[in-house]
Amino acid sequence: MSEFILSESLIGNCAQRAAAYDQENRFFFEDLEELRAAKYLLAVVPREFGGLGLTLGQICQEQRRLARRSAPTALALNMHLGATGHAADLWRKGNASLAWMLEEAAQGAIFAYGYSESGNDLEGLYAATRAERVDGGWRFYGRRHFGSLSPVWNWLNTYGVDTSDPNDPKMVFAVVARDSPGYRIVENWDTLGMRATQSHDTILEGVFVPDRYVQRIGKPGFAGADEYILTLFAWFEPLFANIYVGLAERAHDLAIQRVKQKTSVAMGRSMAYHPEVQHIVARIFYELEAMIPQVDRITDDWMNNRDHGELWPAKLVAAKHRCVEGAFKVADLSLEVSGGRGMFRGDELERLYRDARCGRFHPANPMVVHEVMGKCALGVLADDGPRWG
Repeated sequence: MSEFILSESLIGNCAQRAAAYDQENRFFFEDLEELRAAKYLLAVVPREFGGLGLTLGQICQEQRRLARRSAPTALALNMHLGATGHAADLWRKGNASLAWMLEEAAQGAIFAYGYSESGNDLEGLYAATRAERVDGGWRFYGRRHFGSLSPVWNWLNTYGVDTSDPNDPKMVFAVVARDSPGYRIVENWDTLGMRATQSHDTILEGVFVPDRYVQRIGKPGFAGADEYILTLFAWFEPLFANIYVGLAERAHDLAIQRVKQKTSVAMGRSMAYHPEVQHIVARIFYELEAMIPQVDRITDDWMNNRDHGELWPAKLVAAKHRCVEGAFKVADLSLEVSGGRGMFRGDELERLYRDARCGRFHPANPMVVHEVMGKCALGVLADDGPRWG
């Protein structure tokens, strides 16, 4: 296998379609078919299952490259790549409970997530969605927002809480098959940015999931977190972070290109020689120099089994938060230095600015990030002591 599996021509094709997807608010079907043909949906599926066997670090680099030209396409694919990567990591550690997902992915199935819900800022740890035990499985009741890959998923990861015993609530994680009765998709995706993802709401109205597709049953909260939860966050936080690194790199590229082309009647030469322009470009450079090493380091630490102990949650959410905040600053400064053309609909920097703002909505959101980092630093993440891995 070459260093990268996505060719520059394929990424270029995605870039050419990105503006139309945004303007027309439609799903990236054409991108998806090209990426599927390139076996990108099998990127992190282990070779033993017929996949390409990429590591977390390798797929983060691929996603960064794709996001640099088509961030919404890369972001939506994070869900499938994160789901299969999560399953692959557990399988490599000797936990075969999600191996069936790798087999399904090898047959062409697409996995998505329906985790987000109103009133719950700690996704994966608590739930408003209800899980009810029935013969042979579970039924789920609730409304999930940001239902990633809504038009195409075959399997939807979701979860709920079983409070039938108020003294012993249980978090139930399961995967819903698309042909299951008892749910419906509400096509309400008309958003500020990341429009091509088409992440519609999914309403769970007693959808049944048989026991064989139940992934985990555990306690709620940080105290109930285990290897399953930690591995979930270890895949998604770096993947989210790299989407916004790629977006920021593109904003930087456009800013540099435009500054060099701009002239001033007062200066008689390129605005690249204007001291304040140089100052702003330096701030853009500074942000990228801080973002990239942090997320690369935490990704390497995960792959190399570095023991961060109780600090793992803080390190993962901090890397994502740093890259999201940095990307928004870069997009904002790039607009500032490039001039008024960026205000117009259809300009690439205008689109990048809107896409960059969406990063703060992905878990963990800024409020949760600071809570987790503070509690980890103080050693009080859970009342009975953190249990991460």
